[in-house]
Amino acid sequence: MSRSLNKVTLIGNLGADPEVRSTANGSRVATLSIATSRQWKNQAGEKQEKTEWHRVVLWNNKVSNLADIAERYCKKGDKVYVEGSIEYRSWQDREGQTRYTTEINGRELILLSGRGDSSESFTPSKVGAAAAGGAPRKEESLEDFPEALDAEDDDLPF
Repeated sequence: MSRSLNKVTLIGNLGADPEVRSTANGSRVATLSIATSRQWKNQAGEKQEKTEWHRVVLWNNKVSNLADIAERYCKKGDKVYVEGSIEYRSWQDREGQTRYTTEINGRELILLSGRGDSSESFTPSKVGAAAAGGAPRKEESLEDFPEALDAEDDDLPF
């Protein structure tokens, strides 16, 4: 049996406050701009860094209210964990030109820049409890394991 997997996991910082809008059918959607960076040393031993920008889309649906949560809790500079799938779309603009975009359709959001030492996690199963007034439970985050973020990839051949 042949299987496939389309899964994206990002940990990065928000480059702007979430942009939240309503669609024509009344659904709410939030768009996040997330920066991820990697650092390495070149052959001369100089430190190099490259930042990639990712467009993440979070929808309100029957199972979760991720757009509302992003609007309420996320702000520019926050560190977030997002899990979802990658999507490629194309459309015709007003001038008839074909436009293309690549975006992450987010299914899970964890706020790593929690107030104090906590982080908040919002997944479809937990969002119902949060919307009903219950607090989301504390999840382990990368903040609990700082050595995982500080590892340098100097031994990698690229």
